[in-house]
Amino acid sequence: MASFEAPQPKATDCVTKVALSISCDNLLDMDAFSKSDPMCVLRMNSSGPHWHEIGRTEKIQNCLNPKFSKSIIIDYYFETVQRLRFEMYDIDSENCSTEEADFLGQLECTLGQIVSSRKLTKPLVKRDKTPAGKGTITICAEERTDNRVVAFEVAARSLDKKDFFGKSDPFLEFYRETETGWQLAHRTEVVKYNLNPIWKPFRIPMQSLCGGDVEKSIKIDCYDYNSSGSHDFIGSFLTTLSQTQQACQSYAAEFECINSKKKQKKKGYKNSGIIIIKQCKIVKEYTFLDYIMGGCQINFTIAIDFTGSNGNPSLPTSLHYINPQGYNEYLAAIWAVGNVIQDYDSDKMFPAFGFGAQLPPTWQVSHEFPINFNPSNPFCAGIEGVVFAYQQCLPRVKLYGPTNFSPIINHVAHFGREALQQQTASQYFVLLIITDGVITDMDQTREAIVNASRLPMSIIIVGVGAADFSAMEFLDGDDGILRSATGEAAMRDIVQFVPFREFHNRPQEALAQSVLAEIPGQLAGLFNTMNLKPPHSNAPPSDLASAPPSDA
Repeated sequence: MASFEAPQPKATDCVTKVALSISCDNLLDMDAFSKSDPMCVLRMNSSGPHWHEIGRTEKIQNCLNPKFSKSIIIDYYFETVQRLRFEMYDIDSENCSTEEADFLGQLECTLGQIVSSRKLTKPLVKRDKTPAGKGTITICAEERTDNRVVAFEVAARSLDKKDFFGKSDPFLEFYRETETGWQLAHRTEVVKYNLNPIWKPFRIPMQSLCGGDVEKSIKIDCYDYNSSGSHDFIGSFLTTLSQTQQACQSYAAEFECINSKKKQKKKGYKNSGIIIIKQCKIVKEYTFLDYIMGGCQINFTIAIDFTGSNGNPSLPTSLHYINPQGYNEYLAAIWAVGNVIQDYDSDKMFPAFGFGAQLPPTWQVSHEFPINFNPSNPFCAGIEGVVFAYQQCLPRVKLYGPTNFSPIINHVAHFGREALQQQTASQYFVLLIITDGVITDMDQTREAIVNASRLPMSIIIVGVGAADFSAMEFLDGDDGILRSATGEAAMRDIVQFVPFREFHNRPQEALAQSVLAEIPGQLAGLFNTMNLKPPHSNAPPSDLASAPPSDA
């Protein structure tokens, strides 16, 4: 399979990663019987009127003054003007779709303005540039120079009961001490109806938690979640990373959760519960380039839709019709993405499959056939080989149906499952599906994607033609967590969907940039979560009992 090799660094590759933390005040209240449920979407201007999404925060329920715990990481280029637009939405749907959401206001600025200010507060405006009420947005920028994270396992016991008819629904907030006060670094999930909760393991970037200084104070607040948005304060405590790590070495670090108001009023007050930090481990997180330069191979597979909904290839109305200039949207998508892939490729051999066609001589429908008609060797030599095999394949098959994605996803997932047995981050798989968007086996496809989310694998879907791509948008987990038909949640978002029509009259590389942008984060995120190191790593992730203060 085609595989990435590290490209030679260029002078223009001087890039810094910047973490943007976002909060708002006095947002418009769009809900009649409750407060707005805000979420921020960050877009970057790519060319002319085109803006593409580069990240989004979590949704916070019933809150007009949100502090988002999820920061957005962005590459900062000093020599380039990077125009950003922060869009605020009141999210009312489960899938966090912005199309069904009320617009709360936006801010347009450059990344340079934010970086030079470090903390930028501006009024939000509506799309017609009039004020969005009294709403403001504050963006804090911090250069990410430290790739260490702190891995936590946290529980609690005997927390105060805050709900009259039931137990508390506790969650934690971790704050870092800064010159201007406490800055939110992480918010855990809510554990329902439990005074002795165990939170899921989580990681916080060391720079976000304490600026790299193990002696800097960390504040941990415990709240009882209320759907109204006014959460009840249970208690709080201060610690340092150094203190917590030392206490964890014997068994677990235990801290009394103190409610100062309750302590002043109540005689004999001891605490409002005990927070137990069972693990507090500093580890190095590998970057995408660490994995690539450490020998991780990225394998690309291409799958092409040969279903009847594309139309008769001999007619100009068909999406498979190749015009006299040798062009159709399938070929354009193959060239655009393939040209980038080839730059990173060692053997330039791509397995390419078709689905949804009747094949000679029996004319049975196949949902997973090599377009070079060689089942024992489905590899094509370079993108030119894929294009040639596609052109030769078209007149030999009958476009039919249905449009089933799950067989080809499961085919690639099989190789991902085998790769995991090697116990290192040796291989990662990327499946490019080019389709006209009318999907038939949605339940099986959802299940296949949920299963693949636990494997070293990503899926790119390019939609060609003018079809309704709402099903594809649903598979792209940007709008929320994808679940199988039985309710099983994906471990991570591995699907990136783009409609080809949005890239007409734009440079060819714009499509490739859009579809490949999430791959580095998906690869590094999975392997770091699974504690898998690069095959040829000189510096494995290690516990760092004490860490020198960072310059940040």
